[in-house]
Amino acid sequence: MTTNTQITEDRILILDFGSQYSQLIARRVREAGVYSEMYAFDMSEEDIRAFKPNGIILSGGPESVHEEGSPRAPQVVFELGVPVLG
Repeated sequence: MTTNTQITEDRILILDFGSQYSQLIARRVREAGVYSEMYAFDMSEEDIRAFKPNGIILSGGPESVHEEGSPRAPQVVFELGVPVLG
């Protein structure tokens, strides 16, 4: 395993929907030299905008997206014009 100690100015926001791999995702992003922070999926629009992400990762979770009442990413995630993975 290589470690990159040079962190870029890019900022990745990881929204945690309860995935058992959320911490692993965050670690891998950081190992790639990219700054990231992880927050709960219901992070406020104001806080998301204030973070100024260059990209967003939706970590997934145990609930089906087809079920009524399942957790959803805030709409702002899709309005920021940044890449979204998840």
